[in-house]
Order: sequence, then structure tokens, then C-alpha cells
Amino acid sequence: MPQVAARINSDQERWLKDYFRTKSAGAEFILPWAVDTFFRAIMSLKGAFSPAELKTIVEAHKDVRLLPDTTRGTYLLLRVLDACETNNVHVRHGAGKSALEAKIKRLDDTQAAALMVWAAAFWVSKTCTAETLDDYIRMY
Repeated sequence: MPQVAARINSDQERWLKDYFRTKSAGAEFILPWAVDTFFRAIMSLKGAFSPAELKTIVEAHKDVRLLPDTTRGTYLLLRVLDACETNNVHVRHGAGKSALEAKIKRLDDTQAAALMVWAAAFWVSKTCTAETLDDYIRMY
């Protein structure tokens, strides 16, 4: 099995040691579970947003460093609405701001976090270019 080096804080380390036999056993369970949960959330959202709305969300996450404490629905809504108001990203991509806002408000925090991670991941991917955004959206 491939190895992954993750960075966790001391509270997370203590939690893994308390709930699993060892820190490694906990990490070996949590990481695949998190990845699976992420992909299930993304797939469940597949038809909820139009390509124009997804492009707006992706562009709203350009140069954003996500933190676990800020991957929630309220932060997604704030990030997207701010990008719409300050840079008109919704207009550039042809998305309706009020419809997008309503859809985001219906998400639970897990769905919002998955969407934020997915959107931010585009900007750090090896194939990130304006031309590949359409391909990224289609893969979603």
C-alpha cells in the first residue's frame, strides 16, 4: 500500500491514539474514509450545479488556502458571494448569483467542504489552465 505523510496537530494525534489501537492504525482508517466521503459528496452534488455555477465556485477559490476550520457552508457562501460582488465572476461565467446562493445554502457542511476542496484543488493541479477548466468541470 502506498505511504502518505500527513501533518496533524497534537489534539488530532491524541484523538487517533485514544480511538484506535495506534496512531498509524487510526490514520490508515481515517484517510481512506475521508477520501471516500469526499468523492461520495462530490458525486451526490453532480447534478445540483450548472457548469457556469461550478466555474464560478472554482474561480472563487483561486489563491485560497483551505483550513479545516473554514471548510463549511457559511464560508463557501461567503467566498462565492464575495467573488461575485468584487469580481463579477458569476457574470463572467454566466451564472445567476441568486440561484447559486440558494443552492449553496441548501448544502450541509460535508457537501460544502467537499465542494470547496474540489474547487481549490483545481488551482493546485498539474493541469490547471483556463483551457482545462471546462475539462475539470466535465470530470466532476
